[in-house]
Amino acid sequence: MSVHRKGSKWVVRYRDGARQRSRSFDRKADADRFDAEATRRRQLGVVQTLDAGRETLDAFVTEVWAPTHGVTLAPKTRRNYAGLYDHHLAPHLGHVELRHLRPEVIARWQADRLAAGAGPTAVRQALDLLSVILQKAFESERIAGNPVRLVKKARKPRRVEVRPLAPLSVERMRAAASRRDAAMFSVMAYAGLRPGEALALRWGDLRERTLLVERSVSLGATEDTKTTQHRTVRLLQPLRQDLLEFRLLSGNPGPDELVFPSQAGREWSEAAYQSWRRRSFDAARDAAGVAKATPYYLRHSFASLLLHEGRSVIYVARQMGHDARLTLTRYGHVIDELEDSPNADAEEVIRKARTSWDAPGCSPMFPLSSPRALKRPLSRTPTTQEPPPKRGFRRWS
Repeated sequence: MSVHRKGSKWVVRYRDGARQRSRSFDRKADADRFDAEATRRRQLGVVQTLDAGRETLDAFVTEVWAPTHGVTLAPKTRRNYAGLYDHHLAPHLGHVELRHLRPEVIARWQADRLAAGAGPTAVRQALDLLSVILQKAFESERIAGNPVRLVKKARKPRRVEVRPLAPLSVERMRAAASRRDAAMFSVMAYAGLRPGEALALRWGDLRERTLLVERSVSLGATEDTKTTQHRTVRLLQPLRQDLLEFRLLSGNPGPDELVFPSQAGREWSEAAYQSWRRRSFDAARDAAGVAKATPYYLRHSFASLLLHEGRSVIYVARQMGHDARLTLTRYGHVIDELEDSPNADAEEVIRKARTSWDAPGCSPMFPLSSPRALKRPLSRTPTTQEPPPKRGFRRWS
């Protein structure tokens, strides 16, 4: 260790392992303090922390974080992280050294992104991602702490309460869809499956009284469910009849075959799903006069049917595949609305919607086995090609 003057600066020279390093200061007192601290840390064997944090955020993510932590993420999560990083973090903070990512710098970045018109939800997600990255930098002693923890997040957007579709609306959508899509709508609306879970369903999962849900399709590959918890879902008789008729129309496939395969007979790719959603699902939704519904939205109908039967929150949570707290948060307003209402059997409500539907401008619902249903196409899955990976996705692979 040595302190000497060089021009108007005071320079401290010290060794970091086999490397010779130096640090310059404007005042000799600061240089002496640094020299004393470097000597103390050298004796403790931690002198390398004096020079930590000089690598940029981009360098740390590409060379350290992605190869060690990014590879443990699910493919869809990794893709979402890549999009958040490339769009919100890399252009503005990627060139900044880790040691310079202080709370005020991050708070200014957040304010600038919001001022530029970025959505509050996306900015909050990008901030969460940055926190995960910098936590790893802190654990590897590159920085003294995680600065994101001292930054106040942007306010959450106002939450819009879910409004489950009534069976009558579901039946209108089914009537406007292909036979395959009508059966798929039934699975999501009357068994509460998420879209990925419905696409991963196999005929062997169809039991006498229940559906077994133990896998999901994500980015064209079969994976575990969203919560990694497997469940058996009550099989309502109208849904069971829909599936049995669809199986017959599909040529009575074996138990290991997918209930809703792609045109190639495999799991749906992400591109095929998004194309189906835009073309087929949106067309059925618009024909039924349903506003702002997505395929995921259909599963809320199953929760509403169970609550209308008077089922407990715990029972509904188990059927839906999430915890009771989320059930109360998401469906609390539905529970309040039904509090003083008489219970209604879910199967009877669906049957009534199918037999009494006479909405103006819409055709009455008909069973899949009727002559009219046989004229409908079995599938409307568009033929699509998988798009190239998003920019920067390779860094997370």
